[in-house]
Amino acid sequence: FFTNAAQSEALATSVENTNGVYFVPAFTGLGAPYWNPHARGIIAGLTRESNQAHITRAALEAQAYQTFDLLGAMENDTGKTLDTIRVDGGLVANEFVCQFLADILQCRIEVPKVIETTAWGAACLAGLQSGLFNGLEDIAQGWRSERSYTPAMDAKKRAALIEGWSKSVSMVLPEEG
Repeated sequence: FFTNAAQSEALATSVENTNGVYFVPAFTGLGAPYWNPHARGIIAGLTRESNQAHITRAALEAQAYQTFDLLGAMENDTGKTLDTIRVDGGLVANEFVCQFLADILQCRIEVPKVIETTAWGAACLAGLQSGLFNGLEDIAQGWRSERSYTPAMDAKKRAALIEGWSKSVSMVLPEEG
């Protein structure tokens, strides 16, 4: 579909929506909150009009839907709702993904100046060990936001998208019995 991941944003935003396509990446089953190792991935909702852009957009949107499912389980367990989520990793360079995540999760998404926090974390721990930092609080104070995203999607549209995702997930869950 594209030669590098950075091209996925332009391809995904070249269409207005997924045209009803959902991508469920259950390549090794579904983890939390489904805990079903027998589920398998699918691309649902394909029609003759579906193209690479719709499928790419659906694959990117799946990140938000999976996070929505996981946060729902966490909120059910804890009774707490998050109003801000700090994200990191290469995918956060994709502004479409970050905005869609904010829209689906209905919370603020903050992207740090240093998006590769695994490497940053290792460096901080080395700095802590060598005395560069006095404690974890010193490290936490060094976190800086590069940009943030706030929810902007219509509630009815959001509900319809989540319903489509839920139906797609139900297609990959094997029937019990």
